[in-house]
Amino acid sequence: MTVDDCTEWVTSVGFSNDDTQIVSGSIDESVQVWDALTGTQLKILNGHSSGVNSVAFSNDGTQIISGSDDKSVRVWNASTGVELNVLYGHTQGVNSVSFSKDDTQIVSASGKTLLSQDALGINM
Repeated sequence: MTVDDCTEWVTSVGFSNDDTQIVSGSIDESVQVWDALTGTQLKILNGHSSGVNSVAFSNDGTQIISGSDDKSVRVWNASTGVELNVLYGHTQGVNSVSFSKDDTQIVSASGKTLLSQDALGINM
């Protein structure tokens, strides 16, 4: 399967845990969800105001997180594409994001800073 429908450079990709979907982040400020078998675009998640550097599915597959040069981490409903939360606290663009195994914590990296927050946005 090859996807060549991306409008700009893709900076990050990840599989859902059941391997049925792929999430991608792009310098065009979007997060996109793709069918892993066919390459069909399923959703475009808009909300970032700068390029997206990192994306990840939650381990249970219900959420997607994205980190951007706009200094935010956004939490999305993986089924509907609705933005659930915006997490702030970084002073530079976010380079990497990840969920904890139980999906209750999100860790993000920016420059020399790591920020751990619960999925509801409380700094830990």
